[in-house]
Amino acid sequence: MIWDQMTSDQIEQLDKNIPVVLVMAATEQHGPHLPLATDRIIGEYFAHTLNDELSEQVIILPTISVGCSSHHMAFPGTLSLSHNSFYRQVKDIIESVIHHGFCKIIFLNSHGGNVGISRVLMEQLGYQFPDTHFIMATWWRIAASELKGISETETGGTGHACEFETSLMMLIASHLVLETKIQSKCNIPSFPWAESDMLQGPEAEYYRPIKKMTPSGVYGEPMAASAEKGKQISKCVIAALIRIIKDLKNI
Repeated sequence: MIWDQMTSDQIEQLDKNIPVVLVMAATEQHGPHLPLATDRIIGEYFAHTLNDELSEQVIILPTISVGCSSHHMAFPGTLSLSHNSFYRQVKDIIESVIHHGFCKIIFLNSHGGNVGISRVLMEQLGYQFPDTHFIMATWWRIAASELKGISETETGGTGHACEFETSLMMLIASHLVLETKIQSKCNIPSFPWAESDMLQGPEAEYYRPIKKMTPSGVYGEPMAASAEKGKQISKCVIAALIRIIKDLKNI
């Protein structure tokens, strides 16, 4: 079910134990071959696929389309919210949802820059509403073990506008992928203990804006992308999300 496509009366009549999903995305550069809307398109694709598969077992909220992207501002077109603005917007929306009686909230995140402030949100909302269940699901983390079996690149191959995001965009919106602009991996290394990507976290975190990680804005290996791989990724992520939703339903 799509929240803003229902009437007020229809919302009132719903079972308030139905999980409610908020997609948290970004509008930022994705290298020379992917559009600024990549994170939103991917997040909404997962959400609307869930809606197609689960029908009346899930509700999809309007997407947060601009996220915390200050580390991408060196690249034209990027839009960004401050952490405070992002926090306030998401918190106000979720408080509205809780006001209407819903008690199971899933933050479906599709942008790495949203993770830090979202953890703060989870802590504070969890304390403020102890009878509400909050789940933070970043799509590449909830199916990480399965996705490792799909990836054909080494550490650093799945990061930003990379093997995975490019594959998903080839599947979802191939007309927006400029395949002639796809370039080979050009990651700028830092320290062995700081190297990471979507599938492998660092031993210690080291902040670098994206421009110091890659001159092109692409971190990873998009040359390894394919629409078929996008299907495999999607299948793993949707299965993981369905498991989460079913577990929440059973509480």
